[in-house]
Amino acid sequence: MSCLRVIVFALLLVCPVAMGEAAAEPPAPAAPAIPGLPALPIPTDGGSTLPDLQRWIDGVIPPPPIAAGPQVPDPMQEAATLPPALAALRQASAPSAIGDPIFDAWPANLDDYAPGELVEVRDVSATAVPLVLVPIRQALLLKYRTTDSRGAASYATATLIIPATVWPGPGSRPVVVNNLPIDALGRACTPGYTLAHGWSPNTSITDFLPPTTQLATLRGYAVLVPDHEGPWMAYAEPYVAGHAVLDAIRAVRGLRPDEFGDSRFGMTGYSGGAIATNGAVKLIESYAPELAGSIVGAALGGVPADYEILGRSMNGNLASGVFLAATFGVGRERPEILASMNNLAQWAATSPLKDLCGSVFGAVGVLMLPIDIAAKIPDPLHSEVATEIYDVTRMAGMRSAAPLYIYNGEQEFWIPAEGARNLYREQCDLGVSAVYRSVPGEHIIAGALGYPEAMIWLDQRLQGMPANNEC
Repeated sequence: MSCLRVIVFALLLVCPVAMGEAAAEPPAPAAPAIPGLPALPIPTDGGSTLPDLQRWIDGVIPPPPIAAGPQVPDPMQEAATLPPALAALRQASAPSAIGDPIFDAWPANLDDYAPGELVEVRDVSATAVPLVLVPIRQALLLKYRTTDSRGAASYATATLIIPATVWPGPGSRPVVVNNLPIDALGRACTPGYTLAHGWSPNTSITDFLPPTTQLATLRGYAVLVPDHEGPWMAYAEPYVAGHAVLDAIRAVRGLRPDEFGDSRFGMTGYSGGAIATNGAVKLIESYAPELAGSIVGAALGGVPADYEILGRSMNGNLASGVFLAATFGVGRERPEILASMNNLAQWAATSPLKDLCGSVFGAVGVLMLPIDIAAKIPDPLHSEVATEIYDVTRMAGMRSAAPLYIYNGEQEFWIPAEGARNLYREQCDLGVSAVYRSVPGEHIIAGALGYPEAMIWLDQRLQGMPANNEC
């Protein structure tokens, strides 16, 4: 039986156990599921069988062969500090190249660049115009230096869309920073790749709905769309995303200082885009203090602000595919997560699954797999590794340097309002001007119902109106 068949067979066997099915009476020990291999553990009255199941998975499935291949640059120099097997696994789990150097190629002498300094600029108007749908003067793909989660030099890309019309208001043209919910593991899934190469099956509908880019452009604002997961596609890692967003603003100001050097910048982000927005506003004071007066507000909704809460709400249900992908995305920057993966998860992490877009891995949620089947440690969501990740990604006590508009669905079951309300109370206690709106509905309905007022609030900030404080 091939390794792929073993993996599929293991998943089929695991699902009923992981989902809580049990015999009416404690059964006798099972015969081996496959001749010569350990028996699949069967639930008894003795409690959870998941640790036994984890051991069974590693007994059935060998570790993947990790062949030597092109090395992804490692700015964290993890290869020098990690055990060799883990360093090799991290390299093998990196996103695949997509054949375009502006996204793939690690710039030479990147340490010599300042954060936000431009590395390359490409005019992508020809491919972006049919997708933006409203008149624009130019679309520019920017590649710039940024900083990873550990403080080392990295790079990111972003697309600047400039309206065809002259800015009718006073001062410089404002810029909407549209932090889209990229929610993806592959480089071909980013909005920058779509705008540079045209519509593809990897393009997410959330790149266009709600139509923030179109409405802002018609309003006369420029729009900046960062690819905020960085070159490692570190989905859901807030430091990577926050740095990439702030450095995108620096790149725009450096590209055309006469046009955008004095512009107001306002951010918006929903769901995965809220991770980037939250990370960015909390990093302004420590990472980009010169932008504090230019970033006039941030509207964020459906906010995944606390991954400990998400571990309770998204694990082992229809959201589990997204939860597993986000855990792996954070693990690309924080290899302690990769070190906790069992052989089954390592096969997935080094297979074509590592390049999936959100619309694909989201469908995996129909299996409702708990994260335990991907781990080799018992109760992984309450482990020391998990506690450390919760503390780091929560970014607790970090103050936003911009006014905030926070909204969340009151009936939200996958990204509960508890996290957004806690964020609002935290920022109020830190002296931030903030507004919170509880919106009817779950994630999709709340996103639609909360969007208009959030955009009105952001528009007022870009027009120079002071933010109202409801703390």
